[in-house]
Amino acid sequence: MNRPPPKLFKAKNRPFAERLGFALNGIATVARREKSFRAQLRLAAAALAALLLLRPGLLWTALVLLSTGLVLALEAVNGALEYLADRLHPDWAEEIGHAKDAAAGAVLIASLAAAAIGALMVASAFLAHRPNG
Repeated sequence: MNRPPPKLFKAKNRPFAERLGFALNGIATVARREKSFRAQLRLAAAALAALLLLRPGLLWTALVLLSTGLVLALEAVNGALEYLADRLHPDWAEEIGHAKDAAAGAVLIASLAAAAIGALMVASAFLAHRPNG
């Protein structure tokens, strides 16, 4: 969303509906611009489908939703950092490259943790339905 210059637009303490609109616009921007965010959205949809299919219980559901939300939030923060860095310093700079790599690494760490939670949930669901031998 293009906003007027700061003197014409006080950003703090806006009504909730406006602030929600800014947040939704940010999500839409990241979804439109970032291929990795769209890939993570597809993985989140698959995780939701697995929850509906397996019905693992509230704790597993909470863990999957929390880890999925964390990955998507970190993808959005990673995008925000990249947009800001590229705007403020469009040329290549080693320290900016390190900052971008660190943000991408944070997404990777959360993604691996989310994948591990998903795998453990699936294993738990199958073990719970295994006949006693």
